[in-house]
Amino acid sequence: MLIRLDKFLTDMGLTTRRQAPRFIKSAGVTINGRPAPSPSEKVDPETDVIEVSGSKVVYKSKRYYMMNKPAGFVSATEDRYEKTVLNLLDEQTRRFGLFPAGRLDKDSEGLLLLTNDGDWAHRVISPSKGVVKTYYIEVEGLLTEEDVSAFSEGITLKDGLVCRPAKLKVLTAGVRSTALVYLREGKYHQVKRMIAACGKHVEYLKRTAVGALQLDDALPGGAYRPLTEDEVKSVFENPPEI
Repeated sequence: MLIRLDKFLTDMGLTTRRQAPRFIKSAGVTINGRPAPSPSEKVDPETDVIEVSGSKVVYKSKRYYMMNKPAGFVSATEDRYEKTVLNLLDEQTRRFGLFPAGRLDKDSEGLLLLTNDGDWAHRVISPSKGVVKTYYIEVEGLLTEEDVSAFSEGITLKDGLVCRPAKLKVLTAGVRSTALVYLREGKYHQVKRMIAACGKHVEYLKRTAVGALQLDDALPGGAYRPLTEDEVKSVFENPPEI
């Protein structure tokens, strides 16, 4: 597959289309050992050797990242009034054209997946694919076995929306309870609305896993990193608890 050299360099996050002509000269970009003639030069990422400042660049068009989303940011590519999770990315990473694969509410935290692969994102998000999302919650009120049963049977919300059966694992029960919730869908404010249907209120919510992929404990709020190939696949595997 032949692509333009400027697209190759842009996909790799090395420059922008507008800055590509200057970058090609200043960084000494070569194609198979020869100086690149122009940004429009066609290259084959599979067979041509592209070097930048003497170092070979291996082409990779699809990108997959995990972010530890902090509260205060919306899970969108742009918003007229709010800061989005893309505002947390550095300039080079923004060049990859990433977007959230799913979302977390503005006041929620935890694992958010970012990608530029639309097919992969659809598999993550689509309820028909049944990818399990795991949430840690802190609840105002006593969580009971009746609540656990209600989750396992599937809760009908006040507006008539029927939620699929889910798993509620109570960690501590008291005036302020803690629990893990495992969902195979992700409707608007779903965890909070399901808990509200049980007569309680979610005070804090953090997504800790998608499929078998756990949030990296080493990532502080607002930080992100690429996924490994095994991690990309693990998103579609069940967590050990399911």
